[in-house]
Amino acid sequence: MLDPRQLQALSAVVEQRSFAAAAHGLSLTVAAVSLRIKALEESLGQRLLVRGKRVRPTAAGQSLLAHAKRVQLMEADLLGALAGSAPGLQQRAHWHSLSVAVNADSVASWFLPGVAPLLLQQRLLLDVWIDDQDHTHDALHSGEVLGCVSTLAQAMPGCRAEPLGTMRYRCVATPEVAQRSHHPAGALSVHRLLEWPAVIFNRKDALQDRFLAQHFGLHQAHYPRHFAPAIDAFEAAIELGLGWGMVPELHLQRRPASATPLVDLLPGATVEVALYWHHWAHEPLSAQRLTEAVKAAAAAALGPVLPG
Repeated sequence: MLDPRQLQALSAVVEQRSFAAAAHGLSLTVAAVSLRIKALEESLGQRLLVRGKRVRPTAAGQSLLAHAKRVQLMEADLLGALAGSAPGLQQRAHWHSLSVAVNADSVASWFLPGVAPLLLQQRLLLDVWIDDQDHTHDALHSGEVLGCVSTLAQAMPGCRAEPLGTMRYRCVATPEVAQRSHHPAGALSVHRLLEWPAVIFNRKDALQDRFLAQHFGLHQAHYPRHFAPAIDAFEAAIELGLGWGMVPELHLQRRPASATPLVDLLPGATVEVALYWHHWAHEPLSAQRLTEAVKAAAAAALGPVLPG
């Protein structure tokens, strides 16, 4: 039998990336957390963590962490069902947490609005890991989350990948930046454009490079860059005229009329990003409900996944 206290210590260390932070969160000493994990490793006969500046799970640790999360969710589902069948227990039904990895563009635009009714109805807490859509899959692979929105179409063993739809991005800037990026005759000059900085979400963001490759045949182009790793800061930087950037159509459609106007630098030219929901093949009931809510939200907000 696996010791739940040892599994709790393992989960805390992996989530916090350090023994000290995990110990603080569990109200234990670092030595106590270390002893619990050492005992777990000895009982299983293999290493579960790679120690270093940033602690990370081994392959065995990833498998055990995913198992522990599934067991926790199944227990929470059972307790919820028992509370629902016993009127005296309903008021004491506990909230329980679901961890997911989602790209920043999706979180506020369609993901949270789509799953909010389920979270409130089922007393679910959402632990959202924000990462680029090309990298969210890493958190599922490590066992740290139960589902992720990703650009990868291939599911890893033990999981399923379901198409969600397509997010469409447009290259935009303020009218002043747009005017300086065009020829006097009116056509966009890619050379003039690249004299201006691009506003980029973070160093994993490759949308602007995809735009340049797809519409101008430019690969590994060199140009100045601002990095603004927050949605409000990212869009504010573009509105302030600091440069041009790739913004989802969903965000552009919902901009208030009072917002600084943004110009589509190359009308009709978009970058299409197909998104997939990766999740465990065998999910606890609460995770199944989340999967259905995510799929329904995406179907209502995103374009269809393009073939091929």
